[in-house]
Amino acid sequence: MPKIPMRRVTRGLLAVLILLVVVATGAGLWLRAELRASLARLDGQLEVAELSAPVEIQRDASGVPVIRGVDRHDVALATGFVHAQERFFQMDLARRRAAGELAALVGPAAIEADAAIRVHRFRVVASRAVALLGDDDRAVIEAYTRGVNAGLEALDGFPFEYLLLRQDPVPWQVEDSLLVVLSMFVLLQDNEGAYEATLASMHEALPPEVVDFLVPRGTEWDAPVVGPAFEQPPVPSSEVYDPRASVARIGLRPGPAALEPGPVDWWAGLPPETDVLGSNNWAVSGTLTPDGTPLLANDIHLGIRVPNTWYRAALQWPDPTDPTASHRLVGVTLPGLPSLVAGSNGYVAWGFTNSYTDSSDIVLLELDPADPGRYRTPDGWRHLERFDEVIEVAGGEVVHLPVAWTIWGPLLDPDHLGRTRAYRWVAHSAERLATNLRPLERARSVTEALVEAHGIGTPVQNLIAADRDGRIGWTLYGSIPHRVGLDGTVPVSWADGAGWDGWLDETAYPRVVDPDDGRLWTANARAVGGPGFEQFERGNHEVGSRATIIRDTLHAEDRFTPREMLDLQLDDSARFLERWRTVVLDVLTPARIGDDTGRTAFREIVERDWSGRASPDSSGYRLVTEFRDAVAARVFGLGLAPVAATDPAFRFFRVRAREGPLWALVTEQPAHWLEPGFDDWDAWLADVVDGVVADLTRGHEDGLEARVWSEVNAAPIRHPLSAAVPWLARWLDMPVVPMPGSDFTPRQQVGIVAASARIVVSPGNEAAGIMHMPTGQSGHPLSPFYSSSHGAWLRGEPTPLLPGPAEYRLTLVP
Repeated sequence: MPKIPMRRVTRGLLAVLILLVVVATGAGLWLRAELRASLARLDGQLEVAELSAPVEIQRDASGVPVIRGVDRHDVALATGFVHAQERFFQMDLARRRAAGELAALVGPAAIEADAAIRVHRFRVVASRAVALLGDDDRAVIEAYTRGVNAGLEALDGFPFEYLLLRQDPVPWQVEDSLLVVLSMFVLLQDNEGAYEATLASMHEALPPEVVDFLVPRGTEWDAPVVGPAFEQPPVPSSEVYDPRASVARIGLRPGPAALEPGPVDWWAGLPPETDVLGSNNWAVSGTLTPDGTPLLANDIHLGIRVPNTWYRAALQWPDPTDPTASHRLVGVTLPGLPSLVAGSNGYVAWGFTNSYTDSSDIVLLELDPADPGRYRTPDGWRHLERFDEVIEVAGGEVVHLPVAWTIWGPLLDPDHLGRTRAYRWVAHSAERLATNLRPLERARSVTEALVEAHGIGTPVQNLIAADRDGRIGWTLYGSIPHRVGLDGTVPVSWADGAGWDGWLDETAYPRVVDPDDGRLWTANARAVGGPGFEQFERGNHEVGSRATIIRDTLHAEDRFTPREMLDLQLDDSARFLERWRTVVLDVLTPARIGDDTGRTAFREIVERDWSGRASPDSSGYRLVTEFRDAVAARVFGLGLAPVAATDPAFRFFRVRAREGPLWALVTEQPAHWLEPGFDDWDAWLADVVDGVVADLTRGHEDGLEARVWSEVNAAPIRHPLSAAVPWLARWLDMPVVPMPGSDFTPRQQVGIVAASARIVVSPGNEAAGIMHMPTGQSGHPLSPFYSSSHGAWLRGEPTPLLPGPAEYRLTLVP
């Protein structure tokens, strides 16, 4: 075989290399051109059908728009246009999440999530709600829908996510906006009755006094705005329940399973039983501010992704009842909806927090032994309605999901006892969903705002409002069922007439207007209780540390400015864990430490490296947190072992107010609740320290000092597709930054759960307001607004609520 000259080989290889470079460069240029084609239009003029007059969209340097039109419908249309241009993929995920249609977009990875939500048949609920909309709301939402589709069509290319998924976006429908509302139900409420099922399992395996102790109505951390704080019930005596003897008798091994969350939800990026979603809001009246106008603060805690949940905007149109006035809204919108979610209309400012009010019930069905397809109702036997829910799967075969419904709601999976169950949930009510879609935007006083809030079809929230006359007020916002014949604590049969009899009347809602001390606050803890308000005590509320810190801080001062409101939003003080630090120091005495190097290091770090704050670089805060969590896992693992043995799905993690019983056990130290193998609580607590030391040093050579809080509390804020396409992560995701705060501090920061918005506003003086938002306005990584507000959010720097000077000007014309 003749020998090929090396020169020819070299030239050939060089030619191949050049070709590869040319192809790669061409592919890169093509990809960049395709990506740039889906950037939003920022300047110039565009024709949009069905506008009645031109609409101006002026954006500031951060991309925050001021949208000005001649009426509410045109402004709604332009809002839809802007949302679609900047955030259509986010909107698409939200509607698909609620409808159970994610797999049709992203493939088999979402089948499980779709199946879990498809039982609720929310697309049907949303379609029914559309038919029930009032004329004005229908006109506004139809205008918004036209604007969304116009904005999508005006892009020169599909949003980049569809290019990666090799999909075409589906046009927006009117019902999709209602699905976006339902997606917030899915995010903020219990879509399968997990909490109620948890209580049921506890009641089945434990004496009622023990359940009352472990799931208290309240604790010493309560800071309600109505009614008294509740004391933690005492530890039940060994005659009532002896967990130590019980475990020994039935041969169970206590363990931490009851506190372990379930698998991560693909869509939310969070464990489904996560207990840290929530928010803070508070207000001070005009008597406590230098200029006599009230101040309202709201930080909305959610799982943060790229792009952020909210979209900032200012909306403006003339007031048809007053030629000299105009409607002006400023704050945050939710892509998919035409309304302002939180902010100010110039007369009234408002903010909200999730109330965790009980909005659902599990119904135990009585089946006909001769025909299991029939169940008993107050009006006799009825057959189950059966549906074939078809789940489309991109790149896979269609999945057929059989779904059955009762007069009360869909069937759930049988419980651990094999009982057939149905689910009644506010989210299934089309008539509630069809109520006011633009609450509060026309309110002119606190009184009007509180009246408008009652009965609308949203997850029940704590609403705090303030008006330009200096007044403040609080109430519950949303629809609350009127229960008859049950309290909703545990599943029961409704065959004999128990159940929901409509909705609570407006007069039954608690409210506070113009409190004597001029202060109001909520933070997902129990906000109301006492005689007449028992039904509001039964929710799965947070323990209350944030509410207590906010209340006490507000009462420590008698004058407030916007900057002081922001300082409280950024408060990362470790007040909640101070007493747990004391436990560590009291337990680790010289005699108990001896020559144990692990205990020595643990005490030294907790004593020395403690700033009193949840600081990223604090190993002291990390160690005390880990100690408390380990105590909880072992204490509840012992006490709840009989429950876990009978119900494999049991998770005490779902009960949020765990601190009350935990602290009572640690401080009272009852012998019958001490883990077998120990005769002394302090010796047991020292053993817990040993376990924490072993866990934190396993696989590490740099010692306990290096186990700082930032290791578990960095913020991996990611785009939904970056996990599936890892090489895009650097391009799509925000840099991972160590963050201060925890789930027990006003600055709530637990991984990606943090303030999705911080708002400080004085109605009528919005120019003095402050606004923070992570990531940025745009969902497009080539946009100058992709991370435009992220830096100030990370650093806690005050930035204006109102949009700045116009840098970009786009006019939509008929």
